[in-house]
Amino acid sequence: MSQHRRRASAQQVRRKRTVVAAAFAGTVALGVGVGVWASADGGGKPAGSAAQAPSDRTSGAAPGRAATPSSPSPSRSYPLSQAPRTIPAVRSHTPARGPGWRAQRSERVVVSDPELADEGRLIAGELGLSYAGEKDDVRAGDLRLTLGSGGGNPESYTMTVRDGRVDISGPGDAGVFYGTRTLKQEVHGGGTAPEGVVRDEPAKPRRGFMLDIARKPYTASWIEDRIRELGDLKFNELGLHFSDDQGFRIESSTHPEIVSKDHLTKAQVKQIVGLAAARHITVVPEIDSPGHLGAVIAAHPDLQLRNVNGVPTRGAIDISKPASAKIVDDLLGEYAGLFTGDQWHLGGDEYQALTVANPQASYPQLAAAAQQKYGTGATVADLATGWLNDRAATVRAHDRTMRAWNDGFFRNTSVQPAKDLQVAYWTGKEIGARQPVEYLSAGRKVLNYNDEFLYYVLGQPQTFVYPTGQRIYEQWNPRVLRGTTAVPASYDGQILGGSFAVWSDVAGAQTQDQVAAGIRMPLRATVQKLWDPRTPALSWAQFRQLADRLG
Repeated sequence: MSQHRRRASAQQVRRKRTVVAAAFAGTVALGVGVGVWASADGGGKPAGSAAQAPSDRTSGAAPGRAATPSSPSPSRSYPLSQAPRTIPAVRSHTPARGPGWRAQRSERVVVSDPELADEGRLIAGELGLSYAGEKDDVRAGDLRLTLGSGGGNPESYTMTVRDGRVDISGPGDAGVFYGTRTLKQEVHGGGTAPEGVVRDEPAKPRRGFMLDIARKPYTASWIEDRIRELGDLKFNELGLHFSDDQGFRIESSTHPEIVSKDHLTKAQVKQIVGLAAARHITVVPEIDSPGHLGAVIAAHPDLQLRNVNGVPTRGAIDISKPASAKIVDDLLGEYAGLFTGDQWHLGGDEYQALTVANPQASYPQLAAAAQQKYGTGATVADLATGWLNDRAATVRAHDRTMRAWNDGFFRNTSVQPAKDLQVAYWTGKEIGARQPVEYLSAGRKVLNYNDEFLYYVLGQPQTFVYPTGQRIYEQWNPRVLRGTTAVPASYDGQILGGSFAVWSDVAGAQTQDQVAAGIRMPLRATVQKLWDPRTPALSWAQFRQLADRLG
């Protein structure tokens, strides 16, 4: 069972014993006050109006300076507040009159439920407050975190700043966590959280960053730093591509012979997975097959695919051999116990046997295996599709949701890819390339890895150039799956989100610190569009200035 599901079950039990106290301490007070503050002096604005305002928000303070609360309650002497200035931008803000909230060391963080202890301790440490645990009393200056009793998007939250206090509530602990990220950015960026009510939720449920650690090893501490950065930006996925032709980068007990000298230990990976989970980030592992297995083949040369002339095919495993399936399934089963999230990437791309003019003639052993398994007329593409389905069955047994690269799905095959396989759409350059609409019209769910905008390929080989945050911010959105053209809006619900990806093709082209600097603004632009695909209120210059201020 995934962590999200375990937490959801705990939440149901918890609600039964805390609903009265939580409702009185937070939810009821919140519901009573909202309409009053927004309409004081007849100057209230509709929800969302302030969120689109590009001017610097203040609470009676000069730009860049924090306002010091002088009264515990809103007053007509205060101007209407401006929306929080965060990355990603909040979706809705109802302004109010009042001094806002400023973190003071004498103040405390309290929670409605022990399930929010991790979120409470984290924000308390970040803002220099004391963590007081579960409390029902109300004090001036409190930051209260509450799990609501209603349904709704578990990543949504409401943040209310009123009477010198802050209440962050949501139907799930992920949403409450994102509310604390909004507050943290507000305090770090301007000193004071503005009076009023934020109602916020992401447009897309999958907001990812993928890192190729197979071609270039990255230190565990560098990856952990990225997790902290991703969490503050409300990303919720970290993809790790750790097996390829150049290396296999995680310790293995089932096949230690394939592991590269420079690798992450399982203890390090457990720490990475744990830190990510604490930030509501799922680590998505990828063992790519049946191509990109050079590191495995180096230790098992008998499994390498060879053509009709006996010439080895780089990175490709011979999928006609049962031993090939066994070694990959061994690894999938082993790492299912290490990566405990509910998502898995099967790869499936660039199998070189299918890049030649006549795969059946070039690889007769694959053609024979296809016909033996699927009948007369079956092709190498059928065999490759069956391979992907078999690996999906291995991972499905561990209760995972699976994705594969779009060029691992083949046209005109008698064997069809498993219906629950999601499409990680990255390119339209493969042989027999299909437009994204072909996958969408077939009912597939799709994740956007558009290599035109979201691929940071070290060394800029072939036609790749380092993507800029400005281009993503101004020209991309989740419906732009291939090239620069968006698919029809009618398919928006099938596009689950997307991922910015770092590929380490020329490993020495940049140091890991240079990579961190190079992806800083692209990451921020990507999450802004995944959180809210609409045209941003801020210009690129304003967005960049905000990013610099927030750190």
